[in-house]
Amino acid sequence: VQLQASGGGLVQPGGSLRLSCAASGLTFSYYSMGWFRQAPGKEREFVAVISRSGNRIHYADSVKGRYTISRDNDKKMVWLQMNSLKPEDTAIYYCAADRTILSVLNTQPDDYDYWGPGTEVTVSS
Repeated sequence: VQLQASGGGLVQPGGSLRLSCAASGLTFSYYSMGWFRQAPGKEREFVAVISRSGNRIHYADSVKGRYTISRDNDKKMVWLQMNSLKPEDTAIYYCAADRTILSVLNTQPDDYDYWGPGTEVTVSS
C-alpha cells in the first residue's frame, strides 16, 4: 500500500493550497480517508476525514469553513483544499487510510491503517 501526498509549499497568510493524495495497492473504496497534520514540537492532529463513499465528512474545528476534503474512488485520489491559510496551519500534512468496518469517521491517528510520508505546508509572509 502506498499513499503519496503532494501539493505542499510556501504560501502567504490568506492564501490557498490544494493537497493531493494518490493511493495504490488497496481497494480504495473500502477505506475512509483522513488528513492529519503535525507542527514542529507538537503531536499529530486530526484535520479532516471523508467516508468511503464520500457522503459523510468531518472537520476539526480549527479548519472548519476553510478546508474542504474530497475524493474520487475511480481515480483513487483524495484532496484537501485549504483556503484562508493562517501561520498556525504550518505543518507537515499526512493522508491516511482507515479500513473501518463501522460507519464511523475516526479522528485518532491510531485508528488509521496506512500513512503516507507527508507534504510540508508553510504559511508565512
